[in-house]
Amino acid sequence: MNIDSIQNGVVLDHIQAGKSMDIYKYLHLDELDCQVAIIKNARSEHMGKKDIIKIDYPLDLDLDVLGYIDSNITVNIIRDGKRVEKKHLELPHKLVNVIHCKNPRCITVSESQLDAIFLLSDPVKHTYRCAYCETAIDKKF
Repeated sequence: MNIDSIQNGVVLDHIQAGKSMDIYKYLHLDELDCQVAIIKNARSEHMGKKDIIKIDYPLDLDLDVLGYIDSNITVNIIRDGKRVEKKHLELPHKLVNVIHCKNPRCITVSESQLDAIFLLSDPVKHTYRCAYCETAIDKKF
């Protein structure tokens, strides 16, 4: 398989195998008018298998969404065909409008203009709690 290198854009590496389509969906990559390559189940020494996404367009990515989906992702910024920056992600401490509260009595359900804010309450179990009603939501990715 031959996937060309990109000149200016982003390479998302070390994605847990099978998670690339979740990232594609949540980052709305289908709306871009550029080349996007998704490599699934690539061989990896450290992970066994991994996914990779190459986006041949300079983007400002929502690192909170990426960190929530898979905190092991490496974000590589490419300029003029060379990596100029490498970012390692972690679970975000605060999520805004990434997940939504399941509690029907939560104010965010009746007041849709309010931001859905969740705070990381248990980093080991990846549990977040609604900032308004404290309903717990476990990470489902």
